[in-house]
Amino acid sequence: MATTISPLAHVDPKARIGENVTIHPFAYIDCDVEIGDGCEIMPYVSIIRGTTLGKNNKVYQNSVIGADPQDFRWKGQPSFCSIGDNNVIRENCIINRGFMTEKGTCIGSDSFIMAETHIGHDSRIAGRCVLGNGVTIAGDTKVGECVILSSNVMLHERSVVGDWVLVKGGCRINGNVPPYVIMAHNPASYFGVNAVVLRKNGFTEEQVDDIAKAYRHIYQSNTSVFNAMKRIEVDIDQSEERDKILDFIVKCDQKLVAIPRDLE
Repeated sequence: MATTISPLAHVDPKARIGENVTIHPFAYIDCDVEIGDGCEIMPYVSIIRGTTLGKNNKVYQNSVIGADPQDFRWKGQPSFCSIGDNNVIRENCIINRGFMTEKGTCIGSDSFIMAETHIGHDSRIAGRCVLGNGVTIAGDTKVGECVILSSNVMLHERSVVGDWVLVKGGCRINGNVPPYVIMAHNPASYFGVNAVVLRKNGFTEEQVDDIAKAYRHIYQSNTSVFNAMKRIEVDIDQSEERDKILDFIVKCDQKLVAIPRDLE
């Protein structure tokens, strides 16, 4: 199948378009844009300069990919947006370019981004994620692999979400969410381990039990995060899951969502 570009679309001559790409009427493709093989760009999509799409992405109507950064610190300096392969980006999504690092805003592969989602400048979405309708992700945030953010979740600036996390609808996250957990309510609180999703994706009962035991020490033992980490090291055998939990807590300086300030 050859690349098909509607004569009613605007494609800048300097844009780089791969093979087997379909660009529908009234799409706008700016200069310095790269669109990989097999992508489909639906009507009224705008892809702005500094944006790179990998292979087999589908972008739905009225989305703006690579919009200017919404940050007063951006004064027109180079800014970028990089999107991996096999992503679905539904209607009315806005993804801003980033300018604080060389790579800018980065979204991995195999994610499903639902309608009216907004991803701010310099955010990093690792991949294999599901972002529900109306999710709002502020600038300079990090979202790990296999994360589900349900509809209308809000991530505040510089928040970090670990791998295999489920955040329930409408939650406001202002801080760091460690891997494998469920967060719910407002203010956001620990709601257990994401066990159903973990089991469906090949985690064993022993792995799930060890993860649950670790979070009982962190969230349910009424001790400091530092002491909880020491208990985890003694109580739970070394494993990839245990190490990922501890490494996350160390990297975020022991500051976790839903931990009372006097126990940090």
